[in-house]
Amino acid sequence: MRLGAVVLTMGNRPAELTALLESVARQQGAPVETVVVGNGAPLPPLPDGVRGIELPENLGIPAGRNVGIEAFGPSGREVDAILFLDDDGLLPDDDAAQKVRRAFEADGRLGIVTFRIADPETGTTQRRHVPRLRASDPLRSSRVTTFLGGANAVRTKVFAEAGELPGEFFYAHEETDLAWRALDRGWDIEYRGDIVLLHPRTPPSRHAVYHRMVARNRVWLARRNLPAPLIPLYLGVWVALTLARRPSPEALRSWFGGFREGWNTPCGERRPMSWRTVWRLTRLGRPPIV
Repeated sequence: MRLGAVVLTMGNRPAELTALLESVARQQGAPVETVVVGNGAPLPPLPDGVRGIELPENLGIPAGRNVGIEAFGPSGREVDAILFLDDDGLLPDDDAAQKVRRAFEADGRLGIVTFRIADPETGTTQRRHVPRLRASDPLRSSRVTTFLGGANAVRTKVFAEAGELPGEFFYAHEETDLAWRALDRGWDIEYRGDIVLLHPRTPPSRHAVYHRMVARNRVWLARRNLPAPLIPLYLGVWVALTLARRPSPEALRSWFGGFREGWNTPCGERRPMSWRTVWRLTRLGRPPIV
């Protein structure tokens, strides 16, 4: 099975990027064809055999990764699956690629494999990095309804059928948008606790645009993908959850500003999921209201 890898970078972590690329090169089996996308930044020197693409401006995470997908041909069809890895991550085991190959080869309807993210110092996994509501045991593998953006592998047939990542999102929730579209087309998503990406423990709120983007894209996600009766229910639940977390006044103003922006700006093509998919998400433990 032919594997590619896409690494998105802002050019500000050259040492970490080098270590990641070395860990990809050490993988067992056929070499993983790797593309590094400089998202509005020049690239440092890359190892032989690694392709580099420098974008003149920062297109955001999903659009930048889409450029990497297209480097493998339309919808990435020159390879069978693509690994998406954060530039400050590291594959500690040399059999991660082989596990991905075996997973896809064993199940023709498996579309996305999402890895376990572990802190390189402690080995622990943050609860938010386990993509299910029952996240107390990060070592347990299971079918899930979304995936982790910088630690996953996607079968390229998923892009051909469900489309690529929503470039207009720029940052936040782009994985869930693709996951819902993939699930609606019959693909499965699996969280694998035994495939690990080491990644420093960092809060998502470190990004200046975090609160606005999270809120705006939450609204876009609902408008694009949910049956009409579920949209107010889904967003109402998330308003309540946000208030319950008691963010700072500044963060709350940014969040509600993004929420309004999500209603007042175009969200892209609307393709609501079927009620059958709603029931499928519910059976998987995460109904599309939370």
